[in-house]
Amino acid sequence: MNGGEVLLLFLIFVCAGVPLAVAMGAPAILYILVEHIPLSTVAHRMQNSINSYPLLAVPAFIFAANLMNTSGITMRLFNFARSLLGRLPGALAQVNVVASLIFSGISGAALADVGGLGAIEIKAMKENGYTAETAAAITAASATIGPIFPPSIPFIIYATVAEVSGVRQLLAGVVPALLIALFFMLEIVVLAKRQHFPRDTQKTTWQAKWRIFISAFPALMTPVLLMAGLLSGMFSPTEVASVTVIYALLLGVFVYRELTWTAFVQIAKESIRSTANIMFVVSAAAIFAFVLTIEQMPSQIAELMLGISKDPVVLLMLTNVVLLLLGMIMETIAALMVMTPILVPVLTQVGVDPVHVGVVMVLNLMIGLLTPPVGMSLYLVSIVSELPVERVIKAILPYFIPLLLALIMVTLFPSLSTWLPNLVFGQR
Repeated sequence: MNGGEVLLLFLIFVCAGVPLAVAMGAPAILYILVEHIPLSTVAHRMQNSINSYPLLAVPAFIFAANLMNTSGITMRLFNFARSLLGRLPGALAQVNVVASLIFSGISGAALADVGGLGAIEIKAMKENGYTAETAAAITAASATIGPIFPPSIPFIIYATVAEVSGVRQLLAGVVPALLIALFFMLEIVVLAKRQHFPRDTQKTTWQAKWRIFISAFPALMTPVLLMAGLLSGMFSPTEVASVTVIYALLLGVFVYRELTWTAFVQIAKESIRSTANIMFVVSAAAIFAFVLTIEQMPSQIAELMLGISKDPVVLLMLTNVVLLLLGMIMETIAALMVMTPILVPVLTQVGVDPVHVGVVMVLNLMIGLLTPPVGMSLYLVSIVSELPVERVIKAILPYFIPLLLALIMVTLFPSLSTWLPNLVFGQR
């Protein structure tokens, strides 16, 4: 059995709708059995892949996001963003983007954004005259900012696999995330005129705006505290996740007083379930990557790519095409675990900064969250908005323009990713 057969079997399983962890793990285990590799290798590889200090941030951020969605933090962030933008045409669509940007500075995950802010945003937009399709499309599209702006679960996993500084990788997402938000807001300005988006019917006096700000201030301080901790070196990325959990608990129990014991227990159960799913994918991807490494697939792919061109821009564009296609059929964490060991050595060999590679990879895979058949944001926003997936897909098409434009700019201009980490920590 060779590496090509393992990849073919994996693709067959994916197309057949087999869960991704099984689709990766089953061909790898079959290879190990056929090649008479000790079966204990499977257990060792799976255990070692998740026995990682940086990966502790994953369950912590999942727990923190669930806490914020239940303890009143999410609603206050939305109300604050709404009070800022007033009654401009398309204001609630703009609020959707701004709220996602603020929330991403706390949760680190796109699905947390859709699941937490989504219901609030979609309900408010529908009440103000937006179609359900438009509200769902903007909610799902703007949630892609979450895993780009720090803190970011995909960036933490990428940094672990690629063996780069987690703090550098997190900071590398700041400028690209702001760029994506800007492009979304410009797109909404255009669509608001063409499609006659309604104005916000809620009138907010200056006194009310001040009260909203005071109420939201503790929540707004969360990303500020996290960034200050990262930049000062007080917290590592893993410690930032733990601090976020503690801060969310303090806000939910003592400040907003909306977090009950029953809700806390339910949140803990949901977080454990989500963490188990992610770690199962990570451990299965580790076995899959192990088998591909034995078969020298990374070096073969590297030779193939370098045979096409040794120009960094050409190789990055080729990487974009591969990852955009891969994002349609693979979950983000699995794709990062499999593709990082393959792509990073090739691109760094031609002089591309691995931190820049991480931003390009995660941005590609975030776009994949909006594309079928494995577009998790599509399916979640479909559930939240109670719309068929087909109608959401049709409505979301215009929002691929700002995402793809941002991807091209981030790809062509590495300084968008590397400028802030280099400014803070100096050039490596």
